[in-house]
Amino acid sequence: MTAAMDRDTFRQALLDKGRYYHIHHPFHKAMYQGQCSRRQIRAWIANRFYYQTSIPIKDAAILANCRDPSIRREWVQRILDHDGHASLEVKWGGIEAWLRLAEAAGLEREEVLDERWVLPGVRFAVDAYVNFARRASWQEAACSSLTELFAPEIHQSRLSSWPQHYPWIEQKGLTYFQQRLGQARRDVEQGLAITLDHFTTAEQQRQALNILQFKLDILWSLLDAISMAYEFERPPYAGLDEQAHPWHRGLDH
Repeated sequence: MTAAMDRDTFRQALLDKGRYYHIHHPFHKAMYQGQCSRRQIRAWIANRFYYQTSIPIKDAAILANCRDPSIRREWVQRILDHDGHASLEVKWGGIEAWLRLAEAAGLEREEVLDERWVLPGVRFAVDAYVNFARRASWQEAACSSLTELFAPEIHQSRLSSWPQHYPWIEQKGLTYFQQRLGQARRDVEQGLAITLDHFTTAEQQRQALNILQFKLDILWSLLDAISMAYEFERPPYAGLDEQAHPWHRGLDH
């Protein structure tokens, strides 16, 4: 019978998953090296918005499945961070900050909000993540959030490289990345503590590592879909132009 990892070894095993983080995806590497076109940057922003709007829905699912009020009191902050709240220092949250990023990059707010550019592969991947959070235990869904372990680096890479490589993006549009630097570090502490406390047997620890890999695969798949359409120009989904593609819409549109 395989013995469980001690707390420090398990923590390191989770951190080692960082080699699969989407900061290593060729599309993201091209982005922070200044090799993406305006069209590619705008496509990434428009598609990533679907993920941004789904994060508080995912977190609401975790709250709905959690009967521990002390956990709920802390976790609810994530929803406020994205949806915004009058109690926050910045009254508008991450979703509004992302819309301002889109506008700073030359997109119209309406074309981002109506999701006309959301690729099917992006929608399927993000929906799979939300559905997992709804069906899984709250501890498992919390574990899936641990890609935040690696998030400060990716936000900093954008803050460091975008002003140099993409001066056409207005600086005020980078607020989202600045906000998330601190928020992600705070969220990591909570998510990591839950995971280390709950997944204590060898079988549970393997499950936690698989859950984290699932989330890493979700993020990687988003960039795969964007690359196929906007780097390799594969039909029928290539093109961010005047023509809206109704097959990109969700079934509720």
